Amino acid sequence: MKACGIIVEYNPFHKGHAYHVQKARELSGAEVVVAVMSGNFLQRGEPAILDKWTRAKQALDNGVDLVVELPVAWAVQSADYFARGGIKLLQALNCHSLCFGTDSPKAIDYAAFGQFAVENEALIAAKYKELADKQLNYPQQMTRVFQELYPELHLDFDSPNHVLGLSYAKENAKYKQPMKLIPLKREVAHYNEETIHQQFASATAVRARALKGAWQELAPVVPEETYTDLRKGPLVSWENYWPLLQYRLISSSVEELREIYQMTEGLEYRLKEQVLGAANFHQFIEAVKTKRYTWTRLQRLSVYTLLSISDQEIRESWENSSLRILGMSESGQNYLKSQKEAAGLPILTKQSKQMSRYFEAGLKSDRIYQLGDSNISDQNIGRFPIRIKNA
Repeated sequence: MKACGIIVEYNPFHKGHAYHVQKARELSGAEVVVAVMSGNFLQRGEPAILDKWTRAKQALDNGVDLVVELPVAWAVQSADYFARGGIKLLQALNCHSLCFGTDSPKAIDYAAFGQFAVENEALIAAKYKELADKQLNYPQQMTRVFQELYPELHLDFDSPNHVLGLSYAKENAKYKQPMKLIPLKREVAHYNEETIHQQFASATAVRARALKGAWQELAPVVPEETYTDLRKGPLVSWENYWPLLQYRLISSSVEELREIYQMTEGLEYRLKEQVLGAANFHQFIEAVKTKRYTWTRLQRLSVYTLLSISDQEIRESWENSSLRILGMSESGQNYLKSQKEAAGLPILTKQSKQMSRYFEAGLKSDRIYQLGDSNISDQNIGRFPIRIKNA
């Protein structure tokens, strides 16, 4: 069996995602679509509006065959590390191809870019150092680097899906047998756009309507399963966790905060200074952010702080990577069986003491996620992969 991989968040699953799954299967010619999906905390530094099991079931009900969790140590990261985790899991499952969305206005040979980036890694690092500008954030600095080194691609590091596509390409090119890259042009609803376009809307627009209870606007743009789950809830956002983050920042010393992953350049002082004057999470980030420290960077740092994640925990989680299965169709289950011996990482379908090192960081983050609403069900105890029959 041939598998096509996709790297996703489904926050929550909408009709644009269903289109992506359908095109991934069609364009790759694969019998199985494998989704590596972020768990309960996401790449931009946010809690998922619905828990990972609910989102995995939405994916399976809408064409995905196998859902594997992207652990928090990879999921809440900048594009390069997010891509590294996702590609690692798809490669471990021997996926033949990778289909991803792009918002680049021009056609780009992502595979060629990936090869260039791998072959010229030292040159890119040297150029980055040469062009370093403390007034610019990382994407802006990398745009300058590639404008000089690879101008024919007209790279734009301000387009989130395009940046992820480039990161997938770079990481994929490091493997002896890279996956075939299948970029899929994002149509109609753009990333982070809040406008609803007939039957298509971004996940940002869907979340905004759901949190406001604008159910009539949501019905045309999400599958029936997502619509039902959103109405049933519970739904969470950063505001659910704001009191917990406040407590963590107020009760911790600057020395303790300094141990948090990516707490650098004195940010611990800035966070403690601003936490007392903010009425909510949105106000807090507005007060802390600067040109150098973007909203997304600070949201991710807020997740690390909320979860009390240290550098050591991140690295231990990276070293103990595994394939945590959240759900599968009959085809997905057959594919997983075919990969049991060949898979490059342990395949985990339940927790056990013998495998505890693979679960520690995820278990802690899931338990804290549950604190966002008393109606969120336990994310680990008694949980086994969701199984559905093929349509």
